Amino acid sequence: MLVKALGAGSAIVVFLVVVIAAVVTTALVANQSALTPGPPATGGSTPSPQARADIPPNLLVLYQHAAGDCPGLDWSVLAAIGKVETDHDRSTLPGAHDGENFAGAGGPMQFLEPTFQAVTSRHQLPPGGASPPSRYNHSDAIHAAAYYLCDSGAPQDLHRAIFTYNHAEDYVTQVLAQAARYRSTPAPGSGDCRTTQTMNSAAVKAISFACGQLGQPYVWGGNGPTVNGGWDCSGLTKAAYAAAGITLPRTTYDQVHVGPRIPDDQLQPGDLVFYGTTADVHHVGLYLGGGKIIHAPDYHQPVQVSGVHSLPDYFAATRPSIRMAPGMRSGANE
Repeated sequence: MLVKALGAGSAIVVFLVVVIAAVVTTALVANQSALTPGPPATGGSTPSPQARADIPPNLLVLYQHAAGDCPGLDWSVLAAIGKVETDHDRSTLPGAHDGENFAGAGGPMQFLEPTFQAVTSRHQLPPGGASPPSRYNHSDAIHAAAYYLCDSGAPQDLHRAIFTYNHAEDYVTQVLAQAARYRSTPAPGSGDCRTTQTMNSAAVKAISFACGQLGQPYVWGGNGPTVNGGWDCSGLTKAAYAAAGITLPRTTYDQVHVGPRIPDDQLQPGDLVFYGTTADVHHVGLYLGGGKIIHAPDYHQPVQVSGVHSLPDYFAATRPSIRMAPGMRSGANE
């Protein structure tokens, strides 16, 4: 009887060990999967080889998932801010891991404490961070950055959102350029707002602004949805380059005379593409790369991406002169 009892007890012990081992194994596998960079959970762009080589895997996952806090925001923008601010928390400068820098910023995403507290009071950060939330915690800092960008106008006005994060034009340029390097280069013919690649800082800003207007209605003589309900073609391109600190004339016919003419086999993102004839230049779009433009086409057609030769009367392309507004990086968000 004693032997039978011991045998039954041993069986129970073995059963419990197996169950516990299975639970632990499942947890380890799930945790490992969570730390493995894969396709962005938000549907954003694919990380480039540079991104995978430069960004620590656990932070890449955090950037990808945190972008979902701001629908439409690409993870690469968060990653670029993390790179510019603290080299993905590898910096040894004051304020990166503890304390504050000269401007009062701290943590991997360089938040001012009042700004971080304001964000976390408006938004509940997801599990996985510190309790209470800390700007020095990777998860808390990156998710807070996503919410802060969204509150500041991203993704519709990405330039304004990044400028709000750190009031300096050169900071915006640096972040947008780094974000572009972190996104995989599109295959020929696949240019779009999400994957446009250019090192031209003015073009980055102009394209970012124009892409933030996707879906806005066409309005003849339109200067934007907040002015008169929508855009016309030259109103959109003028506003896009105004966001880059470059003033263009208001009409298509006058815009075609700004900047050198560019052969159609040498187009680069940010070039202006015109349609019509010498006597009647009637339409303009902003070149994205990959044979695509973003433009405000016509009545009943919202701002959209189209093929550069989707219109039959391609006329010419120009490259507006680059004159960047001066700015010095402040080192902290507002």
